[in-house]
Amino acid sequence: MEKQIKSFLEFIQNEKKLSDNTLQSYQRDILQFEEYVEENRINYAKITQEEMKAYLKHLQEIGKKASTISRNLASLRSFYQYLIRVRKVKHDPTEDIQSPKVEKRVPSVLTSQEVELLLEQPKNVDLKGARDKAMLEFAYATGMRVTEIISLNVEDVNLEEGYVTCKQGAKQRNIPLGSLSLKALKEYMNDARKVLIKNDKEKALFVNVNGRRLTRQGFWKIVKYYKEQAHITKDITPHVLRHSFATHLLQNGADLKAIQTMLGHSDISSTQVYMQFQDPGLKDVYQKAHPRA
Repeated sequence: MEKQIKSFLEFIQNEKKLSDNTLQSYQRDILQFEEYVEENRINYAKITQEEMKAYLKHLQEIGKKASTISRNLASLRSFYQYLIRVRKVKHDPTEDIQSPKVEKRVPSVLTSQEVELLLEQPKNVDLKGARDKAMLEFAYATGMRVTEIISLNVEDVNLEEGYVTCKQGAKQRNIPLGSLSLKALKEYMNDARKVLIKNDKEKALFVNVNGRRLTRQGFWKIVKYYKEQAHITKDITPHVLRHSFATHLLQNGADLKAIQTMLGHSDISSTQVYMQFQDPGLKDVYQKAHPRA
C-alpha cells in the first residue's frame, strides 16, 4: 500500500497542481487510513463497503468532526478512483457512501466599528508598526486566507493599478485594493520592508523582523496582539477578518458572485452563508461597498 500511496500523491501533485496544504491533507487522511487497515488486518485492495463504513464510524468514535470525516471520505474516494485508473484495484469501496451532513456554522464577524478599532492599533512609527498596519489593512481589504497572504511575493502586487494577484495551485484571481490598504502597503514596501529584509533576493511580500517570510503562526500572533490592544472581547483570527470582509461587502450591496470571485470560492454555496447578514440597500461595486475603499 505504501507504494500506491506514494504514487497517488505524486500523481495529484504533478497532474492536479494542488496547493501544499491540500496535498498535506490528502497525505494525512490516507496515512491514517493505512494505519487503520494494517492494525485491523484489512486488505486495502479488497476492502468492502461495509468495512469502509466501519472506518468512518471509527473516526466518529474517536471524536472527529463531521467536516473532517467528510474530507477523509473525499480523500479516500480520490485515492481509490486513482487505483482503479491504474488497475491496482477493481472496485471503489467508497462508492455510494454518503458524506456526513456538515452544519454550516455562522461565521464570526466583526462590526465595522470593531474593524476600525483593530486597524487603528498598529502605529506607523517603526518598521514593525508599518508592516503590521499594512498587513491588517491588506487582510481586511482583500479577504484573502492567511496562507495566501503569507505566500505572496512582491511581484504579486500591482501598486499602480491597485490590485493583488492571488495564486491558488493552478488557479489565480485578481483582488482590488482599497485606497487605505494601498496607502499602508506603499509605505511598508517603500520604507519598512527595504530595511527589514537582509537579502535582496527575498521575494516575500510580508517578512518578519529577521527579514524572512512571515509564518502562519507569526500572522496569528500579530492579530491576537492588536486584538488585545484594542480591548475587543471577540475572538479574532485572520479568518475572522476574511468573514468580516465578505459580510461588510454584502451588507453594503456588493454582488454575491463578485464576492465569490474575490474570496476564491469554487462553489457559490460557500459564499451564500453570508446572505444571512445581508441588509436591503445599495447595489454597487467594490469602491462603494467596502468600508475602507
